[in-house]
Amino acid sequence: ELQQKVEETEVLKMELQMLETERVRLSLVEEKLLDVLQLLQQLRDLNISKRALGKILLSTLESYRDPQPGKAQLFEVLDTLQQELAACELLHKQPMEQAQSPRSLSNPLMISC
Repeated sequence: ELQQKVEETEVLKMELQMLETERVRLSLVEEKLLDVLQLLQQLRDLNISKRALGKILLSTLESYRDPQPGKAQLFEVLDTLQQELAACELLHKQPMEQAQSPRSLSNPLMISC
């Protein structure tokens, strides 16, 4: 009976560790999604055309045509979309005090909007 309790405890510890790992992953995805939404808001405020935004989105999605999408791919797509949005020339034409954080704008990839 004691051995069974020890095994159950080990299983519960493993499940807790898996839950914690998933929580961290979801936190990273949430942060990246918030970055993307903030960039979309900035571009909307700059009156970027829907067509230009659509091109950026389609370009990003074309990069990830893997037939087996997964959790890791979701983060990669969001990360790439965030980088492409941050590289939009319209954002770089703003005064620096209004621009997104330097971390996002340091991307050497430039996309003409």
